[in-house]
Amino acid sequence: MDPHMIVTALASGALVGALLGLFGGGGSVLATPLLLYVVGMRDPHLAIGTSAAAVSVNAAANLIGHWRGGRVKWPCASVFAAAGLAGSFLGSSIAKLIDGQRLLLFFALAMAAIAISMMRRPRSEGDPDVHITWPLVRRLAPLGVLTGAAAGFFGIGGGFLIVPGLMAATGMTMANAAASSLVSVALFGAATSFNYALSGWVDWKIAGVFVVGGAVGGLAGVKGATLLAGRALLARRLFAVLVLVVAAYVAWRAVGVL
Repeated sequence: MDPHMIVTALASGALVGALLGLFGGGGSVLATPLLLYVVGMRDPHLAIGTSAAAVSVNAAANLIGHWRGGRVKWPCASVFAAAGLAGSFLGSSIAKLIDGQRLLLFFALAMAAIAISMMRRPRSEGDPDVHITWPLVRRLAPLGVLTGAAAGFFGIGGGFLIVPGLMAATGMTMANAAASSLVSVALFGAATSFNYALSGWVDWKIAGVFVVGGAVGGLAGVKGATLLAGRALLARRLFAVLVLVVAAYVAWRAVGVL
């Protein structure tokens, strides 16, 4: 790694860590584009595998702060994450067979669709006292499998899918969903990076630098999440705008290469 890659990887990791702490899985959406277009990695599959490893560690670190803040709904989060683990292996296995630029284009289209759906005003602010029940398990498990497969396929933690999925299945608040999503982001990222590492598509040095930057950014993000806890709609729309902007840029770059 040259000095430019070290500095940009640190800065990119800090940004992703801050967004992971603030929005749950939002930062993972930016990890691969940052590695490709800022840090300078050339192979989309290598960037995807590396970002999955780094995001997994950063998500686990940020999860601690949310756990201490009492925002993680562990029973719901655990059911969702466990169900999606096998799906993430399957999705990442399929993705490794697809051309990298085409994969990025699919990634951008999915991001845009989710961002648009998140612009809508939720029917309610959510229930901060959600408790796991068998009906909730029956809703969470299928969504977890599908989301895990999508997260593995697109090579991201999947927070932009996990957060609305948790809200739709359980009715929990945006703040609780963002915090609880980090359980799945960490597990899905670990599964995806492990699968990519089997093919030699993880740069562990860059991943390590990215994680160091993410640890610093994550502290700021978790504090910011506390401030946004009472502004669920604002947080949701900021999250959606972020995803939509990145989707447009990724699509533009991918189409230019195809």
